[in-house]
Amino acid sequence: MSTRTSALDAVVFGVDVQSGDVRGDAPSYALVVYDGEEIDRDVVSHRKLRRLIDDEAPAIVATDNMYELAADKDQLIHFLGTLPTETRLVQVTGSHQPEPLSRVAKRHGIPYGKEPMKEAEAAARLASHNVGHEVSAFTDTTDLKVSRGRSTGSGGWSEDRYTRRIHGSVKRRAREVESELEEANLEFETDVRESYGGYANAIFTVEARPSDIPVSSARSGDVRVEIERERRDGIEFRPLAKRRDHVLVGIDPGTTTAVAIVSLEGEVLDVWSSRTSDTADVIEWIVERGRPIVVAADVTPIPETVEKFRRSFDAAEWTPERDLPIDEKQHRTREEPYDDDHQRDAMAAALYAFDAHEDQFERIASKLPPGVDRGDVTARVVAGEESVEAVLTDLEDDDEPDEESTEHEPRELSEEERRIKDLKRQVDRLQSHVETLEDRLEGKDDRIDDLEAELTVSRREERREVRKEREVTRLERKTNRLERERDQAREEVETLEEKVERMKALWKLDHSNFSDVSAKKEGLVPVKVVEKFSKGAIREADDQYGLAVDDVVYLRDASGAGRSTAELLAGFEPRVVLKDGGLSEVADDILFEADIPVGPAGDVAMQEVDELAVAREEDVDAVIEDWRDRARERQLDRKAAMVDQLISEHRAGDNEV
Repeated sequence: MSTRTSALDAVVFGVDVQSGDVRGDAPSYALVVYDGEEIDRDVVSHRKLRRLIDDEAPAIVATDNMYELAADKDQLIHFLGTLPTETRLVQVTGSHQPEPLSRVAKRHGIPYGKEPMKEAEAAARLASHNVGHEVSAFTDTTDLKVSRGRSTGSGGWSEDRYTRRIHGSVKRRAREVESELEEANLEFETDVRESYGGYANAIFTVEARPSDIPVSSARSGDVRVEIERERRDGIEFRPLAKRRDHVLVGIDPGTTTAVAIVSLEGEVLDVWSSRTSDTADVIEWIVERGRPIVVAADVTPIPETVEKFRRSFDAAEWTPERDLPIDEKQHRTREEPYDDDHQRDAMAAALYAFDAHEDQFERIASKLPPGVDRGDVTARVVAGEESVEAVLTDLEDDDEPDEESTEHEPRELSEEERRIKDLKRQVDRLQSHVETLEDRLEGKDDRIDDLEAELTVSRREERREVRKEREVTRLERKTNRLERERDQAREEVETLEEKVERMKALWKLDHSNFSDVSAKKEGLVPVKVVEKFSKGAIREADDQYGLAVDDVVYLRDASGAGRSTAELLAGFEPRVVLKDGGLSEVADDILFEADIPVGPAGDVAMQEVDELAVAREEDVDAVIEDWRDRARERQLDRKAAMVDQLISEHRAGDNEV
């Protein structure tokens, strides 16, 4: 398919060495920038040339010798790898055995001069007319690697935890990349190396160029993303303009028009379908791929639309004796890929047409002498219904000069006159073709303007929708946050209300002379419950309802307290401590020394309500009196022990004397 550039769609850089050598220190280049209409000229250094290519990303960098840009093959491959993805390097003088630039320019009618700037301009003009070969060292396959962005050595955490975090980050980024490739409808294969905590790396082999991949190289924290195109085994040359051989064409008309191209050897060269293309688009697509000698349909008689295409190419017609059944079309095209049933039907028509003419093609080929173009002869025999012998005779007559005759004939034209006459006819044909192309180009320009206007409106609408969606998302996040804050506030209010109610009840019990206290509550004392004899439990009770001097404290579990815990409780100076379980000896001594009564909770009738409790005043007083009796006995025992110790020490002193 033609890739001709023009001022409407691309820019071409023509380059030639101005002075120096790429193998030297500082070569300079003549640079011509050509957009199909205007030309800019400049002399630049190698570094500036590379910078201009990176900044402007031209469609083509054209030269008469690719090794004027690189010293050797390795440097050339490196140069190709650094080109922008949309830029191609083109050698306008051919592939492996290039011709002189002057000869190529003369053949295509391009102005030429020996000065470097003239050669650079000739290269740019030739490339813009699809002359030359693209130089390629890379395929259209790209390797995308997601890997660790840093070493898994110790990073401040324990090494295992640090490694797990890095591998987890690689796994998450790999899954994000996979989703982005799937959303872009790209074909790819994945090779994952799992490791502790996630992935050590993930390699995606994508059937696309880097410019078509929605992921870019990056390094962020724990993860690194690298993109590299797959290299070929060597340097490959691909012609910009494809050769147009004689072909067979199958057409399936309708709402969706499908076209298939088959070579004279029966090979399917291309297939295409479209719902929006008109007759001119279809003809242009066919012309870019070959010169039809047979136009075929899968039904009989030939549809009117297919007949129009046949007459446009002055080709032979082929239709089956009866409409081709679906199963036969499926069988005939079973080894060829296609996107829809219309492409299959067009392909089947072209292949069955080849089957019908295959013997004829072989007979024609067997009769041709060496050096005769098979396609031209086949076209005249099949489409023009001439015999092979007549065509060969005609070709021989064209090559041989006419014999001299004694009869009076008009003056024979000289070689130069015949050349001028042929050129005039060629100019007339080309001018007619140019007018047709200009009309078609004008129509395409109008279509482009319409599509650009539609695209502008669509982009504006899309931006508006994006802004609206962003605003909705922001408001939804704000609403969710406010709802969470409201729920938390409600929970806090409920908790505080319950606490207030408990505090009110406790306050009423503490103030027996309060007017709202009923007669039933007289003679009761509030008891403040501490779940466990520990510092945390004591402080929690103090936070909830406060511990004050002369409070009655109930230790639900009195075991296990040490000196500091007992001193903390003694600091509140409770009236009495009621306990379940046994106190430690240290805690008992601390409370005894602080003159704080301690008694068993089982001796007091208590009624608990949530964290609060009430007990009878008389039971509490009884516990206190009982403790005081035991305290007096304990003091007496302690004094007796001290007297006995003094006596023992006195006697021991007398014995020593």
